[in-house]
Amino acid sequence: MRRARLFTLVLVGAPILSGTVSGITSTRSHAQASRARDTSQTGEPTQAQPELQKQPLTIISRGGVRHDFSLELARTPREQQVGLMFRTVIPDTGGMLFIWPAPQDSAMWMENCPVPEDMVFVNADGTIRTIVENTVPQSLAQISSGGPVLATVELQGGITARLGVRVGDRIESKAFSQAARS
Repeated sequence: MRRARLFTLVLVGAPILSGTVSGITSTRSHAQASRARDTSQTGEPTQAQPELQKQPLTIISRGGVRHDFSLELARTPREQQVGLMFRTVIPDTGGMLFIWPAPQDSAMWMENCPVPEDMVFVNADGTIRTIVENTVPQSLAQISSGGPVLATVELQGGITARLGVRVGDRIESKAFSQAARS
């Protein structure tokens, strides 16, 4: 199996283009690179996406305490790519829900995210597998689920500690059952 190579074309000390296409490194002319700056062609997000459809989600902590949220549901690959990028505020009961087509390792990062987030990784049975609190804004460091998960939830940074949410707590959302039917 050939490994894909990531490349960056540099002109006058500034990156013009980087990427990999189907595992084969590609190059473009200077004119194509100039056109690539148009976000509709490159797919590189440059601003927050419009608010997505919201889905109720409840975290049930030990002792039966219920914490209700109204999360934006990132359904399409583009919505998932942009996520909460460029958002300067995440409400106490807000955030974003990413449901994967099947349980998988989930790796997230904080590129273009100016505020800290709590990332909650959810097992297929609805229990919380991993919580990463107060992620570092703008960081490209990989934030891993630590194993296969059905969903990733992004919440306001610090909210899980304030609410006492822990690994093993349960998450309920109709979005999980809807995803299973798709």
